[in-house]
Amino acid sequence: MTEQIRTETRPEAPTPPTEAAPEVPTEAASVAAASAPAPKKSRRPLLRGIVRWTAALLVCGGVGAGAAMGITAMERTDVPGLATESDGRWEYPKLALPALPAGAPRPFSDGNEAEVHHADLRKLLLPAPAGATVDRKLTGGWVGLDAYLAELKPEDRPELKAFVTDSALRHVAARGWTMPDGSTTRIHLLRFSSVAFSEAYKDEIVGGFFRGERLPVGVEAAELDTFHQGIDVPDVSFYSYKEKEPYGPTQTRWTLIQAGDTVGVVTQTRKGGTLTVPFHQTVTLQAQLLG
Repeated sequence: MTEQIRTETRPEAPTPPTEAAPEVPTEAASVAAASAPAPKKSRRPLLRGIVRWTAALLVCGGVGAGAAMGITAMERTDVPGLATESDGRWEYPKLALPALPAGAPRPFSDGNEAEVHHADLRKLLLPAPAGATVDRKLTGGWVGLDAYLAELKPEDRPELKAFVTDSALRHVAARGWTMPDGSTTRIHLLRFSSVAFSEAYKDEIVGGFFRGERLPVGVEAAELDTFHQGIDVPDVSFYSYKEKEPYGPTQTRWTLIQAGDTVGVVTQTRKGGTLTVPFHQTVTLQAQLLG
């Protein structure tokens, strides 16, 4: 048996520390350093540049879109370089048909054989256009028959008044105005009991024109006016006339609008001659309200 012998060794005395010498790169270390990848540069400046350009583009795009929206929202006459001269039309308020009593039909609806206008006749009158001076006697309310007959020659009034009295006339509403150019417009709406009475009155007036009767005050001779042929309002008839040349200081033009139980009379006078465009516009809009 072999006995294990323990030996004790004394620890050696510590060696005093010595100052480490600076490392000197060797050739291998230099090569390794040269082949190591270069540290990546920061991407923040690049990102900041992209953000600045994107913001600039968005601002430019917003300004352009805003300008485009502004132009499309403007009237043509408000856009510099696109202004057009007025064609002579008047500026009327926005029109809307008045409300009907509960259960009442429109004049040309099924079941309304008499073609009665159940709406308030005064609300079927065309309003005055912008810039007009309203006639204080014809403000859009009810007027008597004599107010309408005053439009005709004195010698025709008694016979026509008797005819209208026998025709079951119910109401007369009227409105008048004068424009800055001197054009004077008067609109009378005459409502009868049914379309039969309305048509009879229209025939009497129109027939009188061809006999040289039933003419407006101051008119000696009349001729047909065909401007209304381009107006398309269903169930409405037009009968238009104008004062023949040579006329005096002023010219008169008028149109009868027959719509169911109602006859509308649009009369316009102007010094030096009436203007076709505003008269055509006025007749068309009044016909649409009645139709």
